[in-house]
Amino acid sequence: MSTAATACLFGLAYGDALGKPTEFLTVAAIRERYGDGGPRELVGAPALVTDDTQMTIAVGKALLDAPAPTPGVLEPLLRERFLAWAASPDNNRAPGMTCLRACAELSLGVPWTRATVAGSKGCGANMRVAPVGLVTGYDLDTLAGVAQLQAGLTHGHPTALAASELTAYAIRLLRDGAEPAALPALLRARCHDQRATYRGEWLDDLWQRSDAAGVTDPAGFIGRGWDECLDALDRLDLALGLPDDGDDACRITGEGWIAEEALATALLCAIRHADDPVSALARAATTSGDSDSIACLAGAFLGAWQGMDAWPAHWRHQIEYAPDLAALGRAWD
Repeated sequence: MSTAATACLFGLAYGDALGKPTEFLTVAAIRERYGDGGPRELVGAPALVTDDTQMTIAVGKALLDAPAPTPGVLEPLLRERFLAWAASPDNNRAPGMTCLRACAELSLGVPWTRATVAGSKGCGANMRVAPVGLVTGYDLDTLAGVAQLQAGLTHGHPTALAASELTAYAIRLLRDGAEPAALPALLRARCHDQRATYRGEWLDDLWQRSDAAGVTDPAGFIGRGWDECLDALDRLDLALGLPDDGDDACRITGEGWIAEEALATALLCAIRHADDPVSALARAATTSGDSDSIACLAGAFLGAWQGMDAWPAHWRHQIEYAPDLAALGRAWD
């Protein structure tokens, strides 16, 4: 039986836990603490994760609860899970302000297109989207709609929507056997193919919230997001075309605080170290930017590609939320 879904979710949590203590450190400080190879062992019993894993589980449970993958069914389920996360006493891992602000509005019953932070394209939109790429019953249109909707509840910027779709699509491709090195070209093709596609049945009138200059219609709104993702993929191609000097992975593809940079830098680490997933996580965690989010996405990518053999067996029983991760994985393997 395939273990791609389980390995994707556990890989995400492993990367999150390794990057948690390094997120606000310089690369020099990380190397001083962990050595040149970066953090390579989970610490703690359990090894604690951040809001990245917590919100991934929230998305996954909402998808499992849904009797049908439609906007009318999924939006209240995602809202319910996000609000439960926001109110949980375990929500004490320095969560992103965009998610907290949007959840505060959602808790008042505000329509999600008004509750969302319209100008935010933070990586909170796509750090949690991995489950969408794992649901076997979703065709690509459904995958795209669900990925954008779960992002849009908190992050209303078009680049947050596009980067979330690309992240989920990358996981689908890897789960289905695509090589990591093939992803930049495949994602670039998706950007061009979807550039003028505004999914109004999923996004309603979100485009009208944009304050970007020159946005006068839905296609112009979403096109801006795809163009910024293409720019990030350009930087990824540039980085991959240079010899790997072992330096900070954020140097060319960005620090990962925003959605398209988190995607590009995580892909850089995953592609550079596709044959050694633990090294990919360590490289992603040894960065000057949003280390936990970069590492969690790198772990999701390589887990979806390689299955549970990618990870040290003893980590499975050490990571926080292991029962939740295992239950979601079983549902989609």
